[in-house]
Amino acid sequence: MTQPEPFDAVVLAGGAGRRMGGVDKPALHVGGSSLLERVAAAVRDARLLVVVGPARERPPARYVREDPPGAGPIPALRAGMAEVESPWFALLAGDLPFVTGADVTRLRLAARGYAGAALLDPAGRPQWLLGVWHTATLRAALVGYTGASLRGLLSPLRPALLAARDPDDRSAFDCDTPEALARARAAFRAADHRRGRGTPR
Repeated sequence: MTQPEPFDAVVLAGGAGRRMGGVDKPALHVGGSSLLERVAAAVRDARLLVVVGPARERPPARYVREDPPGAGPIPALRAGMAEVESPWFALLAGDLPFVTGADVTRLRLAARGYAGAALLDPAGRPQWLLGVWHTATLRAALVGYTGASLRGLLSPLRPALLAARDPDDRSAFDCDTPEALARARAAFRAADHRRGRGTPR
Protein backbone atom coordinates (compact mmCIF):
# COMPACT_ATOMS: atom_id res chain seq x y z
CA MET A 1 0.00 0.00 0.00
CA THR A 2 1.30 3.46 -0.91
CA GLN A 3 2.09 5.46 2.18
CA PRO A 4 0.35 8.84 2.69
CA GLU A 5 2.39 12.02 2.52
CA PRO A 6 3.98 13.55 5.63
CA PHE A 7 1.62 15.54 7.79
CA ASP A 8 1.40 17.91 10.73
CA ALA A 9 -1.38 17.96 13.30
CA VAL A 10 -3.44 20.80 14.76
CA VAL A 11 -5.48 20.14 17.89
CA LEU A 12 -8.04 22.72 19.01
CA ALA A 13 -7.93 22.67 22.80
CA GLY A 14 -8.72 26.19 23.93
CA GLY A 15 -12.49 26.25 24.32
CA ALA A 16 -14.19 27.44 27.48
CA GLY A 17 -15.79 24.05 28.24
CA ARG A 18 -19.11 25.74 29.03
CA ARG A 19 -21.11 22.52 28.66
CA MET A 20 -18.69 20.91 31.12
CA GLY A 21 -19.19 23.62 33.71
CA GLY A 22 -16.19 25.69 32.64
CA VAL A 23 -13.57 23.09 33.61
CA ASP A 24 -10.27 22.63 31.76
CA LYS A 25 -11.74 19.95 29.51
CA PRO A 26 -8.58 18.78 27.66
CA ALA A 27 -6.94 18.11 31.05
CA LEU A 28 -9.71 15.76 32.22
CA HIS A 29 -8.55 12.17 32.57
CA VAL A 30 -10.06 9.15 30.86
CA GLY A 31 -8.48 5.75 31.28
CA GLY A 32 -5.41 7.13 33.03
CA SER A 33 -4.49 9.84 30.50
CA SER A 34 -5.79 13.32 29.81
CA LEU A 35 -8.09 13.80 26.85
CA LEU A 36 -5.44 15.93 25.16
CA GLU A 37 -2.76 13.28 25.69
CA ARG A 38 -5.01 10.69 24.09
CA VAL A 39 -5.55 12.87 21.03
CA ALA A 40 -1.83 13.61 20.79
CA ALA A 41 -1.09 9.87 20.87
CA ALA A 42 -3.30 9.41 17.79
CA VAL A 43 -1.08 11.79 15.80
CA ARG A 44 2.29 10.65 17.16
CA ASP A 45 3.45 10.17 13.54
CA ALA A 46 2.96 13.84 12.73
CA ARG A 47 6.07 15.86 11.94
CA LEU A 48 4.74 18.70 14.09
CA LEU A 49 2.01 18.82 16.72
CA VAL A 50 0.39 22.23 17.18
CA VAL A 51 -2.02 22.66 20.09
CA VAL A 52 -4.22 25.75 20.07
CA GLY A 53 -4.81 26.35 23.75
CA PRO A 54 -3.05 27.07 27.04
CA ALA A 55 0.53 25.82 27.23
CA ARG A 56 0.98 22.59 29.19
CA GLU A 57 3.85 20.34 30.18
CA ARG A 58 2.14 17.37 28.52
CA PRO A 59 1.87 16.51 25.77
CA PRO A 60 5.00 18.03 24.20
CA ALA A 61 3.80 20.30 21.39
CA ARG A 62 4.01 23.76 19.91
CA TYR A 63 1.36 25.69 21.84
CA VAL A 64 -0.29 28.77 20.34
CA ARG A 65 -3.36 30.83 21.15
CA GLU A 66 -6.03 32.41 19.01
CA ASP A 67 -6.56 36.16 19.44
CA PRO A 68 -8.46 36.73 21.60
CA PRO A 69 -8.37 33.40 23.46
CA GLY A 70 -11.72 31.61 23.24
CA ALA A 71 -12.74 33.46 20.07
CA GLY A 72 -14.04 30.30 18.44
CA PRO A 73 -12.97 27.50 16.11
CA ILE A 74 -12.17 29.61 13.03
CA PRO A 75 -9.73 31.98 14.80
CA ALA A 76 -8.26 28.92 16.52
CA LEU A 77 -7.83 27.17 13.18
CA ARG A 78 -6.15 30.25 11.72
CA ALA A 79 -3.72 30.35 14.64
CA GLY A 80 -2.92 26.67 14.31
CA MET A 81 -2.54 26.73 10.54
CA ALA A 82 -0.02 29.58 10.79
CA GLU A 83 2.37 26.97 12.24
CA VAL A 84 1.69 24.15 9.77
CA GLU A 85 4.64 23.27 7.54
CA SER A 86 3.67 19.97 5.86
CA PRO A 87 1.52 19.61 2.73
CA TRP A 88 -1.21 17.89 4.76
CA PHE A 89 -2.38 18.26 8.32
CA ALA A 90 -4.76 16.52 10.67
CA LEU A 91 -7.34 18.70 12.42
CA LEU A 92 -8.71 17.31 15.65
CA ALA A 93 -10.65 18.35 18.71
CA GLY A 94 -8.92 18.03 22.06
CA ASP A 95 -11.68 15.88 23.58
CA LEU A 96 -11.71 12.68 21.52
CA PRO A 97 -10.84 9.85 23.93
CA PHE A 98 -11.24 6.99 21.46
CA VAL A 99 -9.46 8.32 18.36
CA THR A 100 -6.44 6.26 17.32
CA GLY A 101 -3.52 6.43 14.97
CA ALA A 102 -5.32 3.95 12.73
CA ASP A 103 -8.20 6.41 12.35
CA VAL A 104 -5.81 9.16 11.32
CA THR A 105 -4.08 6.88 8.82
CA ARG A 106 -7.45 5.97 7.28
CA LEU A 107 -8.21 9.65 6.89
CA ARG A 108 -4.80 10.42 5.39
CA LEU A 109 -5.28 7.70 2.78
CA ALA A 110 -8.87 8.72 2.03
CA ALA A 111 -7.90 12.38 1.55
CA ARG A 112 -5.70 11.71 -1.46
CA GLY A 113 -7.28 13.26 -4.53
CA TYR A 114 -9.55 15.48 -2.42
CA ALA A 115 -9.22 18.70 -0.48
CA GLY A 116 -9.36 16.57 2.62
CA ALA A 117 -11.25 13.85 4.45
CA ALA A 118 -13.47 13.85 7.52
CA LEU A 119 -14.79 11.01 9.61
CA LEU A 120 -18.51 10.33 9.90
CA ASP A 121 -19.95 9.26 13.21
CA PRO A 122 -22.13 6.09 13.29
CA ALA A 123 -25.21 8.24 12.61
CA GLY A 124 -23.63 9.53 9.39
CA ARG A 125 -22.81 13.05 10.63
CA PRO A 126 -19.43 14.56 9.67
CA GLN A 127 -17.12 15.22 12.59
CA TRP A 128 -15.40 18.35 11.31
CA LEU A 129 -12.85 18.21 14.11
CA LEU A 130 -11.64 14.78 13.07
CA GLY A 131 -10.17 15.09 9.61
CA VAL A 132 -7.12 15.49 7.40
CA TRP A 133 -6.76 18.44 5.05
CA HIS A 134 -4.60 19.67 2.19
CA THR A 135 -2.79 22.62 3.70
CA ALA A 136 -2.63 24.92 0.66
CA THR A 137 -6.29 24.30 -0.24
CA LEU A 138 -7.55 25.08 3.24
CA ARG A 139 -5.34 28.15 3.57
CA ALA A 140 -6.82 29.49 0.34
CA ALA A 141 -10.35 28.81 1.59
CA LEU A 142 -9.65 30.65 4.84
CA VAL A 143 -8.52 33.80 3.04
CA GLY A 144 -12.01 34.87 2.04
CA TYR A 145 -14.02 33.12 4.73
CA THR A 146 -16.00 35.40 7.03
CA GLY A 147 -18.20 32.84 8.75
CA ALA A 148 -17.86 31.41 12.23
CA SER A 149 -18.45 27.68 11.73
CA LEU A 150 -16.10 24.93 10.65
CA ARG A 151 -18.92 23.28 8.73
CA GLY A 152 -19.40 26.42 6.66
CA LEU A 153 -15.71 26.46 5.81
CA LEU A 154 -15.03 22.77 5.27
CA SER A 155 -18.20 21.32 3.78
CA PRO A 156 -17.98 23.35 0.51
CA LEU A 157 -14.52 21.85 -0.10
CA ARG A 158 -16.29 18.53 -0.75
CA PRO A 159 -13.96 16.33 1.23
CA ALA A 160 -14.02 12.57 1.22
CA LEU A 161 -16.37 11.45 4.01
CA LEU A 162 -15.18 8.30 5.70
CA ALA A 163 -17.87 6.06 7.17
CA ALA A 164 -17.63 4.68 10.68
CA ARG A 165 -16.24 1.16 10.76
CA ASP A 166 -19.34 -0.23 12.47
CA PRO A 167 -22.31 0.96 14.57
CA ASP A 168 -20.18 0.76 17.73
CA ASP A 169 -17.29 2.82 16.35
CA ARG A 170 -16.46 5.43 19.00
CA SER A 171 -13.69 7.21 17.08
CA ALA A 172 -15.76 10.39 16.64
CA PHE A 173 -17.14 10.34 20.19
CA ASP A 174 -16.34 13.63 21.93
CA CYS A 175 -16.63 14.56 25.60
CA ASP A 176 -18.74 17.71 25.39
CA THR A 177 -20.81 17.07 28.52
CA PRO A 178 -20.35 15.46 31.95
CA GLU A 179 -22.58 12.62 30.78
CA ALA A 180 -20.36 11.96 27.74
CA LEU A 181 -17.28 12.04 29.95
CA ALA A 182 -18.87 9.51 32.31
CA ARG A 183 -19.70 7.21 29.39
CA ALA A 184 -16.13 7.39 28.10
CA ARG A 185 -14.70 6.61 31.54
CA ALA A 186 -17.12 3.71 31.95
CA ALA A 187 -16.09 2.31 28.57
CA PHE A 188 -12.41 2.36 29.53
CA ARG A 189 -13.15 0.77 32.90
CA ALA A 190 -15.16 -1.97 31.21
CA ALA A 191 -12.37 -2.61 28.70
CA ASP A 192 -9.79 -2.86 31.45
CA HIS A 193 -12.06 -5.14 33.46
CA ARG A 194 -12.28 -7.49 30.47
CA ARG A 195 -8.48 -7.46 30.33
CA GLY A 196 -8.36 -8.26 34.02
CA ARG A 197 -6.95 -5.04 35.45
CA GLY A 198 -8.24 -1.85 37.02
CA THR A 199 -7.70 1.61 35.68
CA PRO A 200 -7.82 5.10 37.16
CA ARG A 201 -10.50 7.56 36.20
